[in-house]
Amino acid sequence: MSLFNQYIERYRKEEEEFTLEEFLDICKQDRMAYASSAERMLAAIGEPELVDTRKDPRLSRLFSNKVIKVYPAFKDFYGMEDTIEQIVSYFRHAAQGLEEKKQILYLLGPVGGGKSSLAEKLKHLMEKAPFYAIKGSPVNDSPLSLFSADEDGDILLQEYGIALRYLGKVLSPWAVKRLHEYNGDITKFRVVKRWPSVLGQVGISKTEPGDENNQDISSLVGKVDIRKLEKYSQDDPDAYSYSGGLSLSNQGLMEFVEMFKAPIKVLHPLLTATQEGNYKGTEGFGAIPFDGVVLAHSNESEWTTFRNNKNNEAFLDRIYIVKVPYCLRVSEEVKIYEKLLQHSSLSESPCAPGTLEMLAQFSVLTRLKEPENSSIYSKMRVYDGENLKDTDPKAKSYQEYRDFAGVDEGMTGISTRFAFKILSRVFNFDHSEIAANPVHLLYVLEQQIEQEQLPPEVEQRYIAYLKEYLSPHYAEYIEKELQTAYLESYSEYGQNIFDRYVTYADMWIQDQEFRDPDTGEVLDRAQLNTELEKIEKPAGIANPKDFRHEVVNFVLRARAQNHGKNPAWTSYEKLRVVIEKRMFSSTEDLLPVISFNAKASSDEQKKHQDFVQRMVDKGYTDKQVRLLAEWYLRARKAS
Repeated sequence: MSLFNQYIERYRKEEEEFTLEEFLDICKQDRMAYASSAERMLAAIGEPELVDTRKDPRLSRLFSNKVIKVYPAFKDFYGMEDTIEQIVSYFRHAAQGLEEKKQILYLLGPVGGGKSSLAEKLKHLMEKAPFYAIKGSPVNDSPLSLFSADEDGDILLQEYGIALRYLGKVLSPWAVKRLHEYNGDITKFRVVKRWPSVLGQVGISKTEPGDENNQDISSLVGKVDIRKLEKYSQDDPDAYSYSGGLSLSNQGLMEFVEMFKAPIKVLHPLLTATQEGNYKGTEGFGAIPFDGVVLAHSNESEWTTFRNNKNNEAFLDRIYIVKVPYCLRVSEEVKIYEKLLQHSSLSESPCAPGTLEMLAQFSVLTRLKEPENSSIYSKMRVYDGENLKDTDPKAKSYQEYRDFAGVDEGMTGISTRFAFKILSRVFNFDHSEIAANPVHLLYVLEQQIEQEQLPPEVEQRYIAYLKEYLSPHYAEYIEKELQTAYLESYSEYGQNIFDRYVTYADMWIQDQEFRDPDTGEVLDRAQLNTELEKIEKPAGIANPKDFRHEVVNFVLRARAQNHGKNPAWTSYEKLRVVIEKRMFSSTEDLLPVISFNAKASSDEQKKHQDFVQRMVDKGYTDKQVRLLAEWYLRARKAS
């Protein structure tokens, strides 16, 4: 199918037309034909994938070994499992006809936290399933509203399987006028299958608060069309313009942006619309039906002001609050940045390893509540699912941190929007190369924090995150990057140290001499101990004897499953760290190779070029290699 034909097919979701009897026959075969908007939304969201977190060490720490639900429909919303589950619960309960059916779904969260994105997603999902309405109805009257629950309910249940809870809807003034014109002959009504549309405002509408002084309820309920008063009287349903948000979104979804910025008088129709399924227009005719979902969202300050006003108590009980906090997991925050970059021209621009991670770390640090007797940097890592048991004895468990922080953690700090603006400036920092790296990021962040005119204590705290945590940890990270690029046969070199250490340790434990098969040199137990200590001391091994036994036991078990061969040197985490410390214990050889000063010999120049090429292979540009190497050398001198 060509692009243009595909577009035409998409556009031509024509409204199929049926008689009332044909519609009832469809209902007999397909209960989605008369499903509520909440039921259709639930069908569009689809079934969740169940993830057993016991099988993943990281997830088991984050979710306490529970089985969690992951909804493919929300796969692009990172770190929002709890929020999405609450939203789905709302629709599930509303679909079951429970109290949520009469409540406003209200997304509460800080600026740039994802409320609008969630609202857009829900509107997009609402477009997935069609609904049936009386043909010509300006408010999408349900065909079932033509029937009486008391008089027709038993027949509809027995013959068509339509439960009583789907009946009893109010018929709109427009439909009542048609009914009189047809002398009660409901067979003259036609039924159309309609596809909800954001663009066409079919079953989906968006309302925003207007000016405090001149906004009235017509933005929700519509008003008289003065152009029609020449032909109709003012209280004639045909003179009315059903253009309000509630009118357009019957049998669908109405989004109310920044709801609590609107005057309270404007919100009153929402009470009857949600509680009773109908509302009054501005004229003196009958009630107008509403069988849909009201989705509202605003920032916390507006909600707090609204909640603290005693006059609004009738509203408070009719709101289903879903908190939408900022993301508190670094790895998920990185995915958000990657998603944002994909939708920009920067997606093709070089981004040095560690850049997005550093920005995500800073963002999350600003959102966390300072813990007691523990480092906030450790808390950030635990929130990302890391296990710090061996590296930070003061670190607490994920649940302990959460319990101390309380329910409002993640509702303050810098927004994703702010972070992306920072990222934009970093990419465009160097006029000769559109690229991003952590060194420029540190500089831009510090500059921006000073320009934001934050409260002094907040500014000091944010600067401290840069100076005390991000900069030193990045120095360690880039040192390792430079070192691994310097070592040409890094993996082979590490395996050689591993194999030699295991052999020496085994001989030392057995109190045997070791004869080198290549040189014939013999090492006694004291010499073996000296060689082992050369590897252990840079890593600060406190109890070498136990460590040697532990390593040898591990390797002997691994050999039994590996046809007598030693495992990879990276397979045993504790020894891997020790070997890396040994490999990188002397950086003096490294300095002349990584520096961009003039080289003393062609051999040194060749080593330097090879080093730069290996850094480029890791994802850095030539310019970034120079910048980061020079930054590292400065940072090393300063420490």
